[in-house]
Amino acid sequence: MYLVVIGWLYVVLMMAVAEGSNTTGTVLGAIVTFILYGLLPVSLVVYLMRTPQRRKENKAREAAEDQLRRAAAETSAASGDPDTGSHAPAAAEPASITPVGKEGG
Repeated sequence: MYLVVIGWLYVVLMMAVAEGSNTTGTVLGAIVTFILYGLLPVSLVVYLMRTPQRRKENKAREAAEDQLRRAAAETSAASGDPDTGSHAPAAAEPASITPVGKEGG
């Protein structure tokens, strides 16, 4: 595919050179010719042709990230450390509150 892109850009470059070197042509006309006939269409075609490849790369990256997340979750669950859950650790109660089942004094 890139061979076609290179070939088309070569043809457009030669069109731009012919435009710029013609007695009735201008350098601005050569630049506009190169951009409008070469760069814009080629960039659009390359972008559209790479869409399936970009999707595959995104899916592969997401699968790798998901696998790393699962591995990290398994290692943290298997470590057996206390307070590894998603809840905040319990705080000590203030001294002014009596424990349940005990009378205040």
